[in-house]
Amino acid sequence: MRYLFAGGGTAGHVNPLLATADKLRELETDAEVLVLGTAEGLEARLVPLRGYELATIPRLPFPRRLNGAALRFPARWWATVRQIERLIAERGIDAVVGFGGYAAAPAYLAARRTKTPLVLHEANAKPGLASRLGARLTTHVGVAFRGTPLPHAVFVGMPLRAEIEKLDRDVARPDARARFGLDERPVLLVTGGSTGARTINRTMLAAAQQVLDAGYQVLHIQGGAREFTDPGLPGYHLVDYVDDMDQAFAAADAVVSRAGSGMVSELTTLGLPAVYVPYPVGNGEQRFNVADVVSSGGGITVEDSEFTPEWVETFLVPLLADGGRLATMAAVSASVGVKDGAERLVALIGQAARA
Repeated sequence: MRYLFAGGGTAGHVNPLLATADKLRELETDAEVLVLGTAEGLEARLVPLRGYELATIPRLPFPRRLNGAALRFPARWWATVRQIERLIAERGIDAVVGFGGYAAAPAYLAARRTKTPLVLHEANAKPGLASRLGARLTTHVGVAFRGTPLPHAVFVGMPLRAEIEKLDRDVARPDARARFGLDERPVLLVTGGSTGARTINRTMLAAAQQVLDAGYQVLHIQGGAREFTDPGLPGYHLVDYVDDMDQAFAAADAVVSRAGSGMVSELTTLGLPAVYVPYPVGNGEQRFNVADVVSSGGGITVEDSEFTPEWVETFLVPLLADGGRLATMAAVSASVGVKDGAERLVALIGQAARA
């Protein structure tokens, strides 16, 4: 079987795409996977690194206002759709699988026009434009969060990297803590994602001593922007970036983070209690991503504008001191998470291909 996986742009699209491709090749050893993306997206670097072939198409953002780009858009759009149709025919593609991003929407239409089985996966609880289009063209729609408002939606969870799927935090904890220079005290992991989150970084550094005084040590991943310097406090570990996030999760007892779909899925899969600070810009999808785990009691949210040193002192420090509440949150978080999202999505792909 030959599959065309379409999507990219950000880690939120690329990571589940690669996790699903890995699981597909694990379960179907003779499968061929071709990835469709753009030359500008994160997929241009990560897909070849993972050993998959990448075919590129132009980056075509949908026009938001009437201007020259909007007038040129229809011709460029249909030229791209026809390019993908030729690719499907020339490579003998048996199914198209989309993960959102600029490459996904034209691939969905090309699949429909060539009568190629189509599967899509939506990673956010609030679906994007490409998924809203694609869900009207297929009955095989996998979603990462329950209640995602798409036609034909089936809950499969988030396809996760094998390092996360197979992580035993209890077994990995000693080596993980040694890897970051941490001791036996409980660990608060702070992260705003790969590029960082200025509000989280600023607030946690300003409140660093309060958290340390609560008996915790801190592993703070500030992100690639590198705006802040280490406070020089014993037990506070500020790093710019961590490639092996599974090790950071293994070391942690509690987490402060943004609420991206991948992060929420990984934390719930591993049963980590978390304070989520949803990103305040965009279409608000991060607030929806945490709805299940927060309403169940496995995490709490705080508005970006309210996440201040005073909030840390009033709410976070007492939470960290309440071991019973953290244990309950951890158990609830784990009950919400799904470890076999990639395998579930591969099964959905198989259903579509057979149909």
